[in-house]
Amino acid sequence: MTQQAINSEPMNRINGLDMESLVGTVEAVKQDPSLGSFEFRASNKWISGGENRSRIKEFYGAGSEDESRTAAFEFTNGEPPVLLGSNEGANPVEFLLHALAGCVTTTTVLHAAARGIQIESLSTELVGKIDVQGLLALDDTVPVGYEQIEIKMSIEADCSDEELDELLAFAQGHSPVCSTVCRPVPVTVERVR
Repeated sequence: MTQQAINSEPMNRINGLDMESLVGTVEAVKQDPSLGSFEFRASNKWISGGENRSRIKEFYGAGSEDESRTAAFEFTNGEPPVLLGSNEGANPVEFLLHALAGCVTTTTVLHAAARGIQIESLSTELVGKIDVQGLLALDDTVPVGYEQIEIKMSIEADCSDEELDELLAFAQGHSPVCSTVCRPVPVTVERVR
């Protein structure tokens, strides 16, 4: 984005966010904390081999069922040939990187706007290291899942390096996906009869 494009953003918008709506949302949740409770949902259907499809549409938030989505989002999960698939889609651990990148980015942009920081550019590169010996139950000492995830963010904004470092640390600590990945979250798997 050019400096001219940034400067042409309407006064009530920072980083593409409507500041009046942002302030209104924050105030509404302050006044009624129950509005902050959301329930997101996904359904999934196995197709064949490592291929399956997830459907995401309905969710509950801000005190009611959402009705803004007219169609569901569909995502195909697959595996590369080396993991017995046919590249039907990104695999689930790659989707986790996608979710992590998206959430850290959105959290950074949102909190930058709340601080009056105009972002000129922002991009991330993620690398997740995983040893499939854990998945295959070949070695009980190898973790099942990622052993480490690195996020490298390139960001330019109209603030000091110190303010950017503080913003990124804050975003890491307040990104819901990052927090979910970084702390134990109870997950239950049960058979529906």
